[in-house]
Amino acid sequence: MFGFENMKISSSDATKPVINLDQGDPTAFQEYWMSTKMKERCVVVIPGWELMSYFSDKTNVCWFLQQDLAEAIKALHCEIGNAATEERYIVVGNGSSQLCQAALFALSSLSEDKPLSIVAAVPYYSTYEEEASYVQSQLYKWEGDARTFNKPGPYIEMVTSPNNPDGTIREPVVNRGGKVIYDFAYYWPHYTPITHRQDHDIMLFTFSKIAGHAGSRIGWALVKDIEVAKKMVQYLTINSIGVSKESQIRATVILNELTKSCRIKSESFFEYGNEKVKSRWESLRWVVDKTGDTFTLPDYPQAFCNFFGKSSSTYPAFAWLGCNEDKDLESLLKEKYVLTRGGERCGSDKKYVRVNMLGPNKDFEDFLNRLLTINGSAASFVKKPHDRIQIYFRHTIVICFRKKNLLSFFFF
Repeated sequence: MFGFENMKISSSDATKPVINLDQGDPTAFQEYWMSTKMKERCVVVIPGWELMSYFSDKTNVCWFLQQDLAEAIKALHCEIGNAATEERYIVVGNGSSQLCQAALFALSSLSEDKPLSIVAAVPYYSTYEEEASYVQSQLYKWEGDARTFNKPGPYIEMVTSPNNPDGTIREPVVNRGGKVIYDFAYYWPHYTPITHRQDHDIMLFTFSKIAGHAGSRIGWALVKDIEVAKKMVQYLTINSIGVSKESQIRATVILNELTKSCRIKSESFFEYGNEKVKSRWESLRWVVDKTGDTFTLPDYPQAFCNFFGKSSSTYPAFAWLGCNEDKDLESLLKEKYVLTRGGERCGSDKKYVRVNMLGPNKDFEDFLNRLLTINGSAASFVKKPHDRIQIYFRHTIVICFRKKNLLSFFFF
């Protein structure tokens, strides 16, 4: 489910490491948190006698939610302007994956008709299908592509925006009065323009993809209906008896630092993150262009970002890489010891793969070099920090220094 099934590759070339870009492990932002200022500010010390109870607030619908975390979540959404938090119940979970399951349970158990149909527009996040099918629940059933869904009766549509895996901005497709769960894991300014505050009945967010802290396993849902919130908490109580308070405390500290950093441009995580992801996308597009007509990438429209106060584009956490020929691209890349998520797992075609754009710098650079070798390109990608691109041709070195929107070229 998480890419481990692809780890075994028989190879006589033991010197070439396997690059796993199947898993969405978001370690690209580690350098920011290792900086001197953030290293000092984000230290969390918890005495052995604290946080020993299951309960945080017995009077709260989500009785295991730490109040400081709730306040940090609301403050960050207010600062970014990406979601309404007023008159909503915050439900904390072990990542947004658990919250997705809790939401499916809540909506289906409150429905008179069972099983409810679960749909999502292709290409969809592969884990939706896996989660909906894994437990073989009698409450709901996976029905596949929302665009071809025509079964009568109640349904739940999963809408991810920006979409995982292809980065497109999504709206519901079925529009027949069913329930909608909105997954806004990537609706943050370093990935996409913040055009308006989202305001829906159920909205899911994850700590993992905001700033890279996947190991803390923290997610939250903003829920309008108290009965839905209660049912979600019921599921979480039975499934894991709440959420680690230690993880909640760490998330609180880091979310508060994210909010503070927004007010100081030189320290802004979202400025840093946007530049980092944008830089990687520019590198990938350069490589795809150098391979001729071999590969394809989606184009994303410009939009005005209310947070940055300027027009910008989308730079998704995943690349939806396509192959112009009718080939199994996942298998083709695996021959280069690069693991990706095949398009068929996302309800699409084998000529597409999902590529993690948030891995370690070296993995990303090695991936670009291996991509260039597929059609025998004369160029190879060496390294591209934020302000420097090095591109080596067979007989010429071109070093580009980027300042603002200008490129200066030096030939050696």
